[in-house]
Amino acid sequence: MIEFIDLSQEKPYQVFKDSYEHALENKQSAIDAISISSYNPELSEVESRFVNLKYIVNDEWIFFSNYASAKSKSFKMHPQISAVIYWKKTNTQIRIKAKIFKTAEKFSNKHFESRSTEKNALAISSNQSQIIESFENIKTKYLETLNNKDLLQTRPSYWGGYSFRPYSFEFWTGDKFRLNKRSLYIKNKDNWDYYLLEP
Repeated sequence: MIEFIDLSQEKPYQVFKDSYEHALENKQSAIDAISISSYNPELSEVESRFVNLKYIVNDEWIFFSNYASAKSKSFKMHPQISAVIYWKKTNTQIRIKAKIFKTAEKFSNKHFESRSTEKNALAISSNQSQIIESFENIKTKYLETLNNKDLLQTRPSYWGGYSFRPYSFEFWTGDKFRLNKRSLYIKNKDNWDYYLLEP
């Protein structure tokens, strides 16, 4: 589930909210799953991964990660991303282009405090994306952290939120005869330009 807080009244955000509620009514599973693509200029590579979108606060879309992970390094070097959501139950695809940045520490702290102890123990104990010798090592570190109540009290500085603000939305609704509807919104200063695209 995505939590909406003081959602922007701008048109593409309201279209997204309507699409989200329609998918929710149709019992879409993993409705908060969003694919984030980033570019690493050192490697000249684009990488994609699914994350859980937790909040949309006004115009700020927020998920959480380890700040030392591979994607975090890419975000720092190239702070522009592409994102895709697909909801099978309503045959809807939403494509987004955005600028990404770290979420305010106060908000990350609040979210960390709301999470389960088990989830926070993993966030603290995991060196995300690093090569390991065995899965047993992960479990050992995790259990050691889980049993260290002092360590679990505070959000570690290497874990927190990432926020992105879209400057482009494409809403795609599929049709069984491929007569797909595509609507494009592009940020133009303080306004959103709207276009219809060919299927």
